[in-house]
Amino acid sequence: MVGVSGVFERLVGQEPVVDVLRAAAAAARDVAASSGTVADLSGSAMTHAWLFTGPPGSGRSIAARALAAALQCEDPAEPGCGRCRACTTVLAGTHADVRAIAPDGLSIAVKRMREVVADASRRPSVGKWQVVLIEDADRLTEQAGNALLKMVEEPPDQTIVLLCAPTVDPEDISVTLKSRCRHVPLVTPSATSIAEVLQRDGIDAERAEWAAGVSGGHVGRAKRLATDPHAQAQRKQALSVARAAMSDGVYGTVEQLLRDAEAAAKELNAGLNERETEELRTALGAGGTGRGTAGAMRGSAGQLKDLEKRQKARGTRAVRDTLDRALIDLAALLRDALVQSTGAAVTLMHPDEAEQTRKLAAYATPEGLLTCVEAVLECREAIDLNVKPVVALDAMAAGVSTALRTQRR
Repeated sequence: MVGVSGVFERLVGQEPVVDVLRAAAAAARDVAASSGTVADLSGSAMTHAWLFTGPPGSGRSIAARALAAALQCEDPAEPGCGRCRACTTVLAGTHADVRAIAPDGLSIAVKRMREVVADASRRPSVGKWQVVLIEDADRLTEQAGNALLKMVEEPPDQTIVLLCAPTVDPEDISVTLKSRCRHVPLVTPSATSIAEVLQRDGIDAERAEWAAGVSGGHVGRAKRLATDPHAQAQRKQALSVARAAMSDGVYGTVEQLLRDAEAAAKELNAGLNERETEELRTALGAGGTGRGTAGAMRGSAGQLKDLEKRQKARGTRAVRDTLDRALIDLAALLRDALVQSTGAAVTLMHPDEAEQTRKLAAYATPEGLLTCVEAVLECREAIDLNVKPVVALDAMAAGVSTALRTQRR
């Protein structure tokens, strides 16, 4: 992180990306200073559409938001200073000319994208550019992607589009949309880089190194593991599936995993759901005393039902995201056992669970452990394809248990 300052210091282990974004922000500053438009960015280090990709935790959204802040920055000498009002409001998500879009549920619908496109086509109100930042752009529906593509192909004079997605797989991002964007791939940051950031945030060195070592290169996850006992407990629960698969308790363990994920999602969204519902009811006239308020509420059932539907979809996504993190942890543990069983000199992804992985390596053949890893990955894919989590988890439990018991050493 040496030499990185301002909004870009939030990017961990991505120095080449920081260099690209700084050059882009400087080019955009020069164009804005001469009252130029998107067309004047041609041939410079800046362009009107970007696609940030990288594995979970690499900092895709952080990179996009840092660039958005640098584009709006009020410091003429150092775009992205991190101190001015524009930088702080962009990072806080309150800047009037930066629209951050993320899926509430399983996807980003065309209706929402059309609204965003319409708003982004206007001139900036307080900043230098209109910026549209779309997180999880791989969850755009086909129609939403087409609505966005039209704006990217025919960009308004002062509109910049920033997309974030896990990969550039055509199944995730349309080839046409991808071809209109400048692609910035991020890499998994090293455990050393993550530990340095955690220590800078006041976490003691030993805990920071532990969290960085078991986070799988995910900066946000490392912070949660270092500071949140619930995150630590969820990880332990996920890793216990492998131990339970060698006995008769695996089904109970995966069912507890699902219950924990549902409870965590409910707790995460409870406050937001309540606030959204109360705000909508107030906007529709609930609690009012004037003429017509009762009639307004009687006609609002459809809007309240739509809100409940969106909240349910968001809860479903939260459960799936929580389960996915648990399954990644479990697959990594089984992978550790597999590499130990083959004698490969590879860094363990769960070094604090070395004793458990040694027992697994001694218990099952490499073929059996590989089958276990495949069962976990198939479970992740099934849940992503809308298979009910309880069904997918039970199938995984059966696959892992059978592999361990039938392919023993």
